[in-house]
Amino acid sequence: MKIIAFCAQKEKHIGVVQDDKIISLTVLNPSRFPPCIKTFIEGSDDLRKHAEQLLEQRNNENSVFTLSDVKILPPISQPEKIICVGLNYIDHCKETGMEPPASPVIFSKYANAIIGHNDAVEIPINSNEVDFEAELVVVIGKEAKCVSEEEANNHVFGYTIMNDISARDLQFNDGQWSRGKTADTFAPIGPIVVTQDEVGDPHQLSISLVLNGEIMQDSNTNNLIFTVPQIISFLSQSMTLKPGDLIATGTPPGVGMGRNPKVWLKNGDEMNVKIEKIGTLTNFVQNRQTN
Repeated sequence: MKIIAFCAQKEKHIGVVQDDKIISLTVLNPSRFPPCIKTFIEGSDDLRKHAEQLLEQRNNENSVFTLSDVKILPPISQPEKIICVGLNYIDHCKETGMEPPASPVIFSKYANAIIGHNDAVEIPINSNEVDFEAELVVVIGKEAKCVSEEEANNHVFGYTIMNDISARDLQFNDGQWSRGKTADTFAPIGPIVVTQDEVGDPHQLSISLVLNGEIMQDSNTNNLIFTVPQIISFLSQSMTLKPGDLIATGTPPGVGMGRNPKVWLKNGDEMNVKIEKIGTLTNFVQNRQTN
């Protein structure tokens, strides 16, 4: 199932993508499907079964929308946690001049950074070195506390895409990564969440980023150092993962800071992050407007 949050005629919906159409679950049953994917995830298997029944019946033509006619929203705009894994592709470690880590390198982003498909990434007024990072994101579906690697997949709802925008000058000047990683607009997410059963093995997905028509990153998730089950188990030993939490699994080589000459994002740039079986997340770049 491909779940989407969208806005049509100033009303918010959640729906299911089928080809180039969206079937609005919110129209079909607004009391059971408010326009919030996090609520859908928290409803577990019962709500999903009800959604499947509605899709089979689909007796309301007003529930059908065309992708090109709606505004796609971030799939989850207020997760409890956005957890990111750094240095999780060996070739990315090499291009940054860092040794592969012995255990996952963890940092966080906050909800202020979240934007959606086709939204603009803003370059902060205090940074001149803003970079891009294509990443596969795990969407947690069931509370996970002290779970084993063997149990971890039982706690996954599905997967989406993030572009982990990073102000490298702030990131490295500070000595820790928070300010450089979670500025406003620095977490483009979307365009959809694809359920675990449709994605299959998350470690066999092509992943790429194209900047202004040029391929910058081109890899496969089979190059992850720490797998999805390893990451979930590792995190759950310290913190309880909740439905709707997002875990970005790291970026492959090809980022701007690893190039010679370095490539920093600038006003007017277009980025397309593509992950097999999930889709393409598109965002544009603009200078932040000052008051």
